[in-house]
Amino acid sequence: MTTNNRLIDDFKKKTNRNIWKFLDRMAGNYNVYSEHVSGITPHLENNDIYFYTYTTAFETSLVVVCIDNSIPKDEIADEEMLPNENPRWYSENSYRTSPVWSLFETMKQIEQKVAVYGEDWTYWGVLLSGSNIKNANDMHDVWEGMCITVIDNLPNLSKKTIKVNNDQEIYPGDLLIGALQDLFKQPAPVVTTNRSYYTEEEFEAEQKEEEKKEISFFDWLNALDSENDDSNGEAEEEKSEEAPELDLPSGIIEQNNITSVTVKILPPLDNPRAELDKLVGCHDIKERIDELLALTRYNKLLREAFPDAKQHEVSLHSIFIGHPGTGKTTVCKIFGSLLHEAGALSKGHVVVADRGTFIGSLWGDEERSLRQVLEIAQGGVLMIDEAYLLNSSQSNDPGKLVLQLLMNLLADESQRDIAVVLCGYEEPMKRLLDLNPGLPSRFPNQFVFSDFSVDELLEITRRRVDEYNYHFTQPAWQKFKDILTSAYQGCDQQTWGNARFVTNQLERIYIQHAQRCVKEPPQEKWQIRELLPEDIKPIEVVRSKPRIGF
Repeated sequence: MTTNNRLIDDFKKKTNRNIWKFLDRMAGNYNVYSEHVSGITPHLENNDIYFYTYTTAFETSLVVVCIDNSIPKDEIADEEMLPNENPRWYSENSYRTSPVWSLFETMKQIEQKVAVYGEDWTYWGVLLSGSNIKNANDMHDVWEGMCITVIDNLPNLSKKTIKVNNDQEIYPGDLLIGALQDLFKQPAPVVTTNRSYYTEEEFEAEQKEEEKKEISFFDWLNALDSENDDSNGEAEEEKSEEAPELDLPSGIIEQNNITSVTVKILPPLDNPRAELDKLVGCHDIKERIDELLALTRYNKLLREAFPDAKQHEVSLHSIFIGHPGTGKTTVCKIFGSLLHEAGALSKGHVVVADRGTFIGSLWGDEERSLRQVLEIAQGGVLMIDEAYLLNSSQSNDPGKLVLQLLMNLLADESQRDIAVVLCGYEEPMKRLLDLNPGLPSRFPNQFVFSDFSVDELLEITRRRVDEYNYHFTQPAWQKFKDILTSAYQGCDQQTWGNARFVTNQLERIYIQHAQRCVKEPPQEKWQIRELLPEDIKPIEVVRSKPRIGF
């Protein structure tokens, strides 16, 4: 049961302050099929259940919302299985079977019923409860492991009316509900919108505004949620103070009086942990980063508890090794933000430099440029891309001076508030380390970025296409898979672009798709987002050279 899905992620973010408004918006949008049933046997026979389904070319997501019909009270949740008994929730003078467990067991039933549709379904459960779950924070990870979100402290829960949109044109949501009919206790009276929850004028205005902005309906919903106007008249959510903007420098490096260059500065991310977790592949990289962060955080705890204790030495300087398109720059940006969150860096931004940043036209430009770059990168990460280009075979190459100056400057204890990352391809980076014995000790953290497999590249494609709300038809998706597989099998491994190939191929597809839509405008609005086989034209890749001889 996977959960990397927009519909599910949006439900997981909701609280008791904005869930009702969110459900109202869902009922008014034709992209989501929703249905209401009164009870599911045997575990939720007396609970109102609401289904929400959203379909893309790659998968259909299902969210099951269960209304907890117990009298609201203060309760302690305990999901531990007892001998011959179900998990319980305890109140002051009584206990009851855990509604989370009941929902979990029901979700397993549902999963078995829709297994005939294949593996392209993702599931999540949401329990709406009027009780105050006193240990809700402690139980969050347990519930997360059960693929369930609990929203408690909901006042007047029994009096709420949730509207649904069970329009049969929203395929295949109605098929899913049909597959579950034998589980339902009885047909439920429904309050349905069928695309008319808004007045006709309001709905047309929303449609025009959505088309004008060209954003997905999930982004639209989240934008509305951020207004914090509770549709049920409950108190507005307190607005947190905005974090001060990070004052980043311009990035201009003056190599000498007549020459200047500009480095790219990447600002820190708001939620780097989530960005790291959602990366495709990179499992070893994630584990190594977690190890480094754990020791960094431990040092901080040790320092706070025992100020005079000796700290573990933690060097943040690292080497990223991998072929093109394996995610080195992306991970570097996340790396800086995570180190900032852990308290190891004061800012967390990333400064991207290369050989051209340091090598000027006059003697002395290298040291002048390097000192400026290090000053700009203070508090964050200095990423030197294709670092091996600083180490040519020529004895008088000024790049060698840059490396020596860098190691000397990093030996200065005042340079602790910085992490330097040397990036490059595997073989030339190994030669760089072999020819410079001092580098491995200054850069003890080596991260090796493996090439993506075909399945991982297909998953990257799914996510990128979904960001723009495009949809492959099944023939188009099969054609894309064939092109990707052929390119992967026949490529030159040293120049294979990995995720860059996906980026370049999708750009070509979008251009072909746009030309087709302009020449022959689609009859239906949804067809503007549909990618057809004729939109997919393969791009050229460098092929591996055949071997000569035996």
